[in-house]
Amino acid sequence: MATMKIKKGDLVKVIAGKDKDKEGKVIAINKAKNTVLVEGVNMITKHAKPSMANQQGGIIHQEGPVDLSNVMYVHKGKATRVGFKMDGDKKVRFAKSTGEVID
Repeated sequence: MATMKIKKGDLVKVIAGKDKDKEGKVIAINKAKNTVLVEGVNMITKHAKPSMANQQGGIIHQEGPVDLSNVMYVHKGKATRVGFKMDGDKKVRFAKSTGEVID
């Protein structure tokens, strides 16, 4: 499996689907299904029964998974592709549009 170019905490922009052009922070990544959860994007409603964790129950609004191919990393306010390169003996991510190292 290829290395994930998006990480938890990254700011991403949705490039396809009903939430196109929305931006948000990555909450979680599912490597097996190639999906990400983005803050405030692809909101779904879930009906929860009362339980010990959720005493009230009711309707819960939460983020749904978005396919990894439908999001792009945002660097300096612009969506850009992400690449990998060796910085000395360390592998780092870089923005393909500017060539700057991300982390």
